[in-house]
Amino acid sequence: MNNQKCYIVAGHKVAIIYNNVSSGDEALLTNFDPFLVKPQGDFILPGEVALTLVVDNQADIAISSDEIGQFDCGGCNHGVYQTAEGGYQFEVSNVQGELCSTMESNPDFTQCRVKLHHAMPSMKRYGLNNAMMMAYAFCFSSCDTVLVHASVIRKDGYGYLMIAPSGTGKSTHTHLWFENIPGCDLMNDDNPIVRLIDGQAHVYGSPWSGKTPCYRNVQAPVGAFVRIQQRPRNEIRRLSPLDAYTELLTSMSNMKWDRRVYTHVVDTIIKIVACVGIYELGCLPNGEAARLCYETVAAKK
Repeated sequence: MNNQKCYIVAGHKVAIIYNNVSSGDEALLTNFDPFLVKPQGDFILPGEVALTLVVDNQADIAISSDEIGQFDCGGCNHGVYQTAEGGYQFEVSNVQGELCSTMESNPDFTQCRVKLHHAMPSMKRYGLNNAMMMAYAFCFSSCDTVLVHASVIRKDGYGYLMIAPSGTGKSTHTHLWFENIPGCDLMNDDNPIVRLIDGQAHVYGSPWSGKTPCYRNVQAPVGAFVRIQQRPRNEIRRLSPLDAYTELLTSMSNMKWDRRVYTHVVDTIIKIVACVGIYELGCLPNGEAARLCYETVAAKK
């Protein structure tokens, strides 16, 4: 079986080729459906930055070196290995530690291969989704594009990204905006994409949204980033450039073992800090916090 599907995610081209897979495997990524396109002519042109990922369950992806680190993907750590040619290999495991997929990439992540290991469709989907998310983040880091661990709500045409460690209340706060501020809509609840174009930061919906199935092919200029902290009263302040840089660095998918990827992400963060307000909101989980946040960041964007 050989089937290719083509997508455009945040303006970037992604082609997934299914080769030597089980029946039904080519339909695993329903979360990518809003981004599906019908290409005319050659979808990926020579020399352009694009991602091609081949899913091949007969691929020989043998781990060829010692583990150099682990990538935290929503609380599940995936093993990272480097090949002799400068590329990378990943072992994607679920929260129980079961191996769901292995992925191998070339040095710039434009060419990747994935082998699915688990028999259950849900675990195959998990393994392929996580492999795709890492490949996308690392491939397009060179294009002023970053994947952000955030919940993002849109109001008056601008996207507002709530950032914080898992379980702190990002989704709760965007839900409070939705309940208390008319005219809001949720763009993504866990992994939106931020891309700089002509000096302006734009936020995009993505095929990855954590536990909330919010896979929307939408975009908006970034209104602000807001770092959520649980506190006994509601208060907000704009962060200094240094503090803003630190907060964004911990909220974006990165590859600290790869100088190319890491440098691109850092450069993009510096550009974002220069053009977007980054705030810290200490708050209770109530409507007053949402209104205080909106009135502050919307007035100063």
